[in-house]
Amino acid sequence: MKRILSALLMALILIASQSLFAQAQDQKNASVLIDGLSLNLEVLPIIQNDRILVPFRAIAEDMNIDVSWDNQTRAVNATDGNTTVRLQIDNRTAYRNNTPMTLDVAPQIIDGRTLIPLRFFSETFNCQVYWNDTIHQVSIITPRQAMTVIGFYALGDSKTSSWTNLFGHTYPTATAGNTDVISELALGWYSIDKQGNLLDRSRTGWQRPDGWETVLNSAKQYKLSSEMVIHVTDGDGTISLLLNDPIAITRTVKAVSEEAKHYSGVNLDFEGLGFNDSGEQLKQVQQRFTSFVKLLDQELKTNSTGLTLTLHAPNSAYPGYDYQALGQIADRIIIMAYDYGSKPEPVNLVKQAVEMACKSVPANKLILGISAPSETAESIATKVGIAKRYNLGGVALWRLGVINDGMWQKLRDSLIANRQQ
Repeated sequence: MKRILSALLMALILIASQSLFAQAQDQKNASVLIDGLSLNLEVLPIIQNDRILVPFRAIAEDMNIDVSWDNQTRAVNATDGNTTVRLQIDNRTAYRNNTPMTLDVAPQIIDGRTLIPLRFFSETFNCQVYWNDTIHQVSIITPRQAMTVIGFYALGDSKTSSWTNLFGHTYPTATAGNTDVISELALGWYSIDKQGNLLDRSRTGWQRPDGWETVLNSAKQYKLSSEMVIHVTDGDGTISLLLNDPIAITRTVKAVSEEAKHYSGVNLDFEGLGFNDSGEQLKQVQQRFTSFVKLLDQELKTNSTGLTLTLHAPNSAYPGYDYQALGQIADRIIIMAYDYGSKPEPVNLVKQAVEMACKSVPANKLILGISAPSETAESIATKVGIAKRYNLGGVALWRLGVINDGMWQKLRDSLIANRQQ
């Protein structure tokens, strides 16, 4: 009899341990995505009474919600600037903007972290939340966020027309189209030669179209501001020769400032600096470019013309850009966080680029560049999510003409385009 009881006890212990192991495995595999971005959590979401509880501080802070803990009352307070909440541990009554609400499950502390009902979180902060029971994954879609959205406008064929993609009709007819998603146009119409001459027709295909005034007038009709983009590559040494020639620099600054009177700003897109450079040579490349930018900015400011820099990402193969110094001069910087070699662009490298840039430049002066040809509708929403997570000033889309309907819809779902007053 003792042997039977002993065997039965061992069997029960084995069954219990297997059950606990299975639960542990489930929690280990649980995950949280915010706007498609994974979130590393010390405490995983749990299911209690058919309700999902999530770690509040980690998720809230990732959404730029301020969180504080009142140890005396064992309560957590949080605000996003518009909504304020207060939740007390083991108390099913919560307060949203001082209005009491009854929770499905009371907040609780697990391993030193406060967990709250996911439903309350989503309803309070206007998030869309999805639970994938198969893979134990919480997916949170944050509310639309107001930000600057820059659309690069360049010449294309009938299938990749920036005009048609933006205004919803073939040139010269302009309708609202997708203008609601865009704040500003970055017009890719200019280049510069090594002598400092401003070109409206370049060897790389950047050119100002006939009837360019129609583009400006239609943009103005839909309250879109515009920048003239000056695109140059250093593959043949054009930029390096220019930056070493004071006369060419003076010619460039004068020509650009004069042409800029047609636009609200200038966007300088000088690509390829610093490739294979290091040490003192790299430092000189950075200093020459910074000095040129400073001279141009000083001239533009006399007419209250803004300056945007479109730069290779800090983790690219082109380190010839001193982000800290340039960030003190330019009004904003577009980070070209793409061309990493895979499609969609790898999230870890895009995040790394943003984090590196944020160490040198205030986040609100940074714009995340997104290359539409490298992305899908889902991945473009994730890239916007990165701009949200790091509180960047906005996103820049390369380019109008290749953004498909699915991408436009994801952009509408994710953001609200700021407009200059």
